[in-house]
Amino acid sequence: MPTPLVTMLPALLATAQARADAGDAADFARLAGCYDLATEALSKIGRYSASRITADRSHTYARLSGSPLAAAASARAFSIVLRHEDRADTAQRVTLGAAARIEATGLTTPAQAAAFAQMLCTVAYSAAQAGDRDRALEMIGDAERAAALLPDQPAGPLHSFSVTPASVTLHKVGVLWSLGDAGAAVHTGRNLHPAQFPTAERRGRLHTDLARAWWQCGKAEQTAHALLAAHRAAPSEVRDRPGIRSLVTDLAERHPRTSGVRELVAATRIRPT
Repeated sequence: MPTPLVTMLPALLATAQARADAGDAADFARLAGCYDLATEALSKIGRYSASRITADRSHTYARLSGSPLAAAASARAFSIVLRHEDRADTAQRVTLGAAARIEATGLTTPAQAAAFAQMLCTVAYSAAQAGDRDRALEMIGDAERAAALLPDQPAGPLHSFSVTPASVTLHKVGVLWSLGDAGAAVHTGRNLHPAQFPTAERRGRLHTDLARAWWQCGKAEQTAHALLAAHRAAPSEVRDRPGIRSLVTDLAERHPRTSGVRELVAATRIRPT
């Protein structure tokens, strides 16, 4: 079933396209950002072919805008597509190039500094997905250092690079479970809490990433309760993401009597196959 956001995407993109028809650089950047949003949303629900199209269009309009920030956001969205195509090595190269271009700006504004930290996080995750442990840990360490001077809450309107020290720590949780270091992932996330994240999507992601780590640790009860927390924070993060739906199904099949599992199945309506 399409999510409300996916249902609204055609109208959003049409409006942004109409604004960009005049050829203003700022409007091109905004249109690229709308295509980035579409790419991420479509990737989350498993519509990978469509996300490839929106990623390509984002790249076109980001280039026309001339904005390094728009180009970085576009590269980040494209890296998501590449990872789903099992091209994590290429995703690393794309995001490393974008990070270098952001660094070349001198990082003189908070937005540039946040973008740089975000790109390092993205490189780290792509490297972890490719099994490149050394690169993944190096990049997430660099991201932590880059984010150390950023505020604890995003300043101004939320955008693609609303990066905080807590959001980098959450990326580190994802990097660690991707590398198979489930215990380290749980330990890293132990002091994170939902109030540190300004959007429902990030709050849901906090819990789903911890659920993945608990599952790797063989802790079914903790997995179930983390997924319940994710569903309360952002139901679509559980219901609509193929990987998380699969996790719920596995949990229900293997541990149907574990505390929280029956409640999770009832809340999500995801049944064992």
